[in-house]
Amino acid sequence: MAITVTSPAKTNLSLRVLGKREDGYHEIATRMVPLSLADTLTIEPANGGGAVLTCSDASLPVGEENLVLKAVRALENRAGRTFDAKISLEKKIPHGAGLGGGSGNAAATLQGLNEAFDLNLSTGELIEIAAAIGSDVPFFIHGTVCDCTGRGEIVTPVPAFPWDLPLFMMKPAFGVPTPWAYQSWATSREIPGVAYVPQICPWGVMENSLERPVFAKYLPLARMKMWLLDQREVHAAILSGSGSCLLAVLTRNDYGRLLEERALSTFGPTTWTWVGHSVGTLRDKIQS
Repeated sequence: MAITVTSPAKTNLSLRVLGKREDGYHEIATRMVPLSLADTLTIEPANGGGAVLTCSDASLPVGEENLVLKAVRALENRAGRTFDAKISLEKKIPHGAGLGGGSGNAAATLQGLNEAFDLNLSTGELIEIAAAIGSDVPFFIHGTVCDCTGRGEIVTPVPAFPWDLPLFMMKPAFGVPTPWAYQSWATSREIPGVAYVPQICPWGVMENSLERPVFAKYLPLARMKMWLLDQREVHAAILSGSGSCLLAVLTRNDYGRLLEERALSTFGPTTWTWVGHSVGTLRDKIQS
């Protein structure tokens, strides 16, 4: 029986880089929320052949470098067995955008294989495996608003987050490499005239330490943020994660399409846009 798993995107309502650690990673403090934007992963057990991945986005590799197959290997090592399965990935989340698409796909793979092959691993066991795959992967196992510390792998669910925030996102045609953004953080400088100050909101402070290195190299992203802050529909706007996606929280639920039309007119049709909302807790993520 095939198992279908929803693999949501995420955004960082806040992201503070606190310093570089002795292990080479950076210490961070961030609040992450799932989004209604999501990929779909379908797992169908097969008779032999191991795990085979196909993807709707031909630009993405489907070999061992893909986090889906890294998740398969991590679970095979834990279970002491090989999983014969056809895995189909339908992509909606753009890559290089700071939206955690690959990490979410890895988490969905762990959850889907656990269900499809009746492994009966607990959430805690899945989180342990997820932490070895990537810093953001444990967050997606929780599937709710979380505060993350350490290098991002120490995840604490937020027990009461009553807001499903109306959101607008946009990104140019290029992406931003996450490792580069963190490596450039310590030596980066602010651009005069660009707003970096924390934005105080009812749901918490919105800020992103990685705006400093990213905006310094990718000036169009700084322009996009300042444009968003000038729009009457926007309550607050920051870079999402390491970019290149910009996140705007809207003042009303019905303003997204108006803003989308204006953004495409201003920045051109190659700009990726999305109108949706944050999700407090994901439910019914796995379907058979």
